[in-house]
Amino acid sequence: MIRARVTFFLCAVAVTVVGLASRRYQAVLPRFVGEYAGDTLWALMLFLQVSTLLADRTVISRATMSLVLAFLVEISQLYHAPWIDSIRNTTLGGLVLGFGFLWTDLVCYTVGIIIGAVAECVVRPQSKTVDCFETVKRQ
Repeated sequence: MIRARVTFFLCAVAVTVVGLASRRYQAVLPRFVGEYAGDTLWALMLFLQVSTLLADRTVISRATMSLVLAFLVEISQLYHAPWIDSIRNTTLGGLVLGFGFLWTDLVCYTVGIIIGAVAECVVRPQSKTVDCFETVKRQ
């Protein structure tokens, strides 16, 4: 289980770097990629972080939890009070909480989390310790 947690964490770090690069170099990317890659990668990173913390849960349960969290963050962008907007105006707060609600972000989040879940099922199909749809088998 520790090996899985470390793998998820390292993948989350790598996805974070790529996601930040997609924002920084958005102008040189194809328009579609530049527009949607950051939000899709943010959701993938969220799935990987949830997986780091809850590696013993099924892929489906981690994906569901990640999607609920992502949607809650996006919906929270409809709320604007001075205290939360001051958090959003910091670099980290803006990256985590975002700024304004967009329906397209919900699609990006769904795609990013599906990519993570499917990739895990493809890379680790029915391994000794994890099954995509069943609870984890302890060794």
